[in-house]
Amino acid sequence: MKKAFNYFKRWFKLIPINIHLKKAKKRGLTIGKNFEIYSRIDFGSEPYLITIGDNVRLSIGCMFVTHDGGTWVLNNLDGGRRDVFGKIKIGNNVHIGPYSIIMPGVTIGDNVVIGSFSLITKSIPSNTVAFGSPAKVYESVEEYKQKVGQKCVNTKGMSFKNKRQFLKDHFKL
Repeated sequence: MKKAFNYFKRWFKLIPINIHLKKAKKRGLTIGKNFEIYSRIDFGSEPYLITIGDNVRLSIGCMFVTHDGGTWVLNNLDGGRRDVFGKIKIGNNVHIGPYSIIMPGVTIGDNVVIGSFSLITKSIPSNTVAFGSPAKVYESVEEYKQKVGQKCVNTKGMSFKNKRQFLKDHFKL
């Protein structure tokens, strides 16, 4: 176990999270308060078209696409110089699951949960849970709260050691 932990510790040092974030912020990315980010986030080539609200978490591998790369083919057909761009806006209190992709022109409202591996091609309204490819709204945040409420355990703020012991006891491991 310790060997695996040391491997991941070294691996994450090779991909510093803050480098991508600092570069994107320098290039115009707007971020609110209490922003939580994991590794391998891609803010695309136009981060100045992205606005992220307060209390937002981006899980590992999230990608923001602010342009339509398909115009490359059209330009090669007739020598054109077209581009298509779209702003991306993420509201407040949003969790975006691992490896999700947010496409140009999308707005994600407040109090939204986006499931893992989702492709968000259309705007997602506030107070909803959405997932899939393409992402669809499946339930309200209130329905989600009721559904997972009985499964929730209070581990926030626990040390790694205490949380581990608590979960081992909880799952009778």
